[in-house]
Amino acid sequence: MATLTESELEKLFSGAPQYFCRSEGHYTGAPHPSVAFPWDEKLEIRDLTDHTQIEDRAWTRVTAWPHITRDVQGDRSKAKKASEEKRRAHFYPRCRERPNMLSMGGLEKGSMGYQAFLELGVADALQEEQLGFESMGSRTPIVVEQRQKMLTSKDGLRHMEENLILEQLIKNGRRYSEQHLRERRVTSELYNELFLQILHPPTKVLDHRDPYSLTVQISALVKVLAAPNMWIDFSHVEWRIRLGQLLWGHPTEDEVDDGMSTKTTDSATEIFEERYWLLLQILLGCELLIRLDAITEGDELGIESIRPSEIHRFEKDANRSVKWTLHLARAWLENIEVIKTETVEDTQPEPTGWLATLTKRMSISRGHESHNHHRSGPLYAIKGKHVQRQVDGLTHFARKLRWPDVDFEPSKISDNCRSVTEGAPLNTPLASPLSRADSHRSSYFGDANSDRKVKHVPARRRKISAALHPSGWLSKSYVSGLMLPGEGLSHFLMSTLLENDPDAMERLGPMANLCGGFIYSGKSFWSTSCIVGRVLAAGKGSAECMGWISSDITPRGLGDGWVDIKVEETREDVEFVDKKARIWAKQTIERESRILGDGDSSSVLPADFIIPFENVYKDRSPPNIRIEFRSLNLKPIESSIRTAASSIADGLTPTSDVSTPPLGIRTCPATVTFTVSDNDTGEENDYTYSLSKDINFVTAHPCVPSQHVKILKSPSSPTIQQVDLSGSTPTTAKCASIVGHPLHKYYTYTALHLSELIAKQDFSLEALLGDYSTAPTGRRPSQTPSPTRGAAKVLVIDCITGFKSLPQEHEIPLSPVVSRTSSNMSGPPLASPTSPTMHRRESSTSMTSPNGDREDGFFGAAFESASKKMHSETRRRQFGSDVEILVRAFCAEKGWNALISRRRRGCLACAIREAGALGLKVIIRVD
Repeated sequence: MATLTESELEKLFSGAPQYFCRSEGHYTGAPHPSVAFPWDEKLEIRDLTDHTQIEDRAWTRVTAWPHITRDVQGDRSKAKKASEEKRRAHFYPRCRERPNMLSMGGLEKGSMGYQAFLELGVADALQEEQLGFESMGSRTPIVVEQRQKMLTSKDGLRHMEENLILEQLIKNGRRYSEQHLRERRVTSELYNELFLQILHPPTKVLDHRDPYSLTVQISALVKVLAAPNMWIDFSHVEWRIRLGQLLWGHPTEDEVDDGMSTKTTDSATEIFEERYWLLLQILLGCELLIRLDAITEGDELGIESIRPSEIHRFEKDANRSVKWTLHLARAWLENIEVIKTETVEDTQPEPTGWLATLTKRMSISRGHESHNHHRSGPLYAIKGKHVQRQVDGLTHFARKLRWPDVDFEPSKISDNCRSVTEGAPLNTPLASPLSRADSHRSSYFGDANSDRKVKHVPARRRKISAALHPSGWLSKSYVSGLMLPGEGLSHFLMSTLLENDPDAMERLGPMANLCGGFIYSGKSFWSTSCIVGRVLAAGKGSAECMGWISSDITPRGLGDGWVDIKVEETREDVEFVDKKARIWAKQTIERESRILGDGDSSSVLPADFIIPFENVYKDRSPPNIRIEFRSLNLKPIESSIRTAASSIADGLTPTSDVSTPPLGIRTCPATVTFTVSDNDTGEENDYTYSLSKDINFVTAHPCVPSQHVKILKSPSSPTIQQVDLSGSTPTTAKCASIVGHPLHKYYTYTALHLSELIAKQDFSLEALLGDYSTAPTGRRPSQTPSPTRGAAKVLVIDCITGFKSLPQEHEIPLSPVVSRTSSNMSGPPLASPTSPTMHRRESSTSMTSPNGDREDGFFGAAFESASKKMHSETRRRQFGSDVEILVRAFCAEKGWNALISRRRRGCLACAIREAGALGLKVIIRVD
């Protein structure tokens, strides 16, 4: 038997994704997981992804990864203008959020993609608190000393008044919108401004060729920003969210009239001083970013080249804190405008609306601690540049989640957002997380029901609680657009939606659990951080948008209010984090997902491959069962219910209205109940599963069947016997349809029908995989394994055979792939793993249908159609059934992370290889 050549292998696996994990270079942290199609040139294939796209320009700040925003409802002329504005070269720091927020939104609702799953083990949330920055205002002596040292050093910062900082931010805002900053005149101007107003000049010559170069200025700025124990490190998740509070929060008073007096641990002076240092950090970040953009543009235009040594030095000196300051600077320059107001003198400042900070003005000087003194000098305001875009994005979010009443009053949310501008005066304290009470450890970054004296244990996902307020800084953060990449946007979106819906605020209460869920107006809404949301997302009628899931399923016997689901992480998820995370095992990831398995590329035979199936049952067919979802059961733990009043007493963020006792956040264990009926015998049984493990579901990456492959029936062997490029077809062979890619016999798996899995619910995963060696011949995926190979590597749960196929209209959301089955969708597969022979044609793009007719041009038409359907998957994900809810619930009870492979989107062989890359042992195979 002839071995397969490299060219033959490329044709054989055309359209098959390959899984990688490679380092991006020195000083870039954990490796970067990626999926690619190195043997394909068609864009319809290379552009396939396992995650959705961002659908609104208002949400683009959710990620630092370069991406294309598919604004489904935007003004095309505005989008074109924005595209033209961004056409000039920009510097992108090699430092992004982990996990990748694009990949967090898998094509399957309630799931994530390949990259996000691997990055969870090194997630940003796993970092400990930044030393010295545990509170909003007060700083430890080491921070104070470092700042004093920097200000008194002749090689560091000059002392700058706040007015000068704001003036320079105004200048930077204008400069950012200019073109061609690389001109010599501009370079000299930047040098003089930097070293005459902001920094002391270098004490030694750094560049003998050009002492005034941008490189010299960049080195000086990086040195200051990289100084330890001085600046806020926005690589920490909590500070990315606290950013808005530091700019717009006001901790000087307690507006809750509850007979109690709570005092913050941080004085107003400390908060305003920290705001000064934040503005200074933003200024330094903007100065650095403008210079990096200029030097990047100069390199692209060919004005000058950047030396590799300069790039290496920058990557070495610019730590994570510096690179995240660059992300902050970019967000500021693109979304915030500083406005200077003429000299004003008054004895009592007039109250202004909160959105004056966004659409009008906001004084950010520290002089308003006393309201009865005369004020003179210019006032400065910060204004959001894209307020309407953000409001439209909020409306889009509400519609996508099918928020109650949005369809009947389209402008309701917009009106509410604007009405807040007429509300709270500027100096009214804001009742959002950390605005008073215990700013040392905010309820925003911990379990609201936990003892705050317990040391923080790093977790892949944080428990986030918040107190909402109609004019809170959470809404201001979102509407301003000043947000940093990461999970924060999902919290801001839901907080803003709730804060501007009076009915929801009244019925839910102001205390929110933004990593849990709530029941409201006959629907339930869940964060994708909550296992209940990830399970219910598999049902019909569910909707997902930007980290939130809505469902028509509501808990039995539980009224409106917030809930916190009691779960525990799996042992593997707790143990394999940081340096033990799988993402560091780069060679293992690629080796265990290789197309050639453990084979040598120089001696690969056709017989080394099979065509895997999940639904071959030679002895007897599985029973014809019907699964019906019965109920979601949440039973609150009485001792866990906390009201707003008790939260205030314990030092948590108070609420703005205690006229009626608001509902508390209820902690509940969750279970789901199903009725499973055997249609043949009429027997019915109820099954209840506990959603007790915080597992994750991953969308299997889409693939496209090779254009060069034809499956032929052969009576003799379970392996592929022939690869023929001559174009001839054995006359004794019977043609069948394209079903997917081959799988190397290195990969062992066992397929189990869902009904059999339910019957074996007491079996461990190891026991189910161990059945591989005794499985009937018809169920074996490859040749009989050697004794050293042991149990199967993967369990495939068959949720296809015997279940009703989805209606034809569900074909619309397919990824750009060619259908893998014949027109008889309900029939059994035409090719069997016991008898496949593979035959390929080198140049022909025609195929023979099951009835023997030629279908010339089949692939040309299919791929043309696929191109038109490119984004249908992200636009309409209508798949879902009670069967899928049950199998997810089963995995949640067992603690099995699982890969979800949909037959209409990808083949089983590619899913098995991806499971190997991710280290997963369970594949849920659905229609």
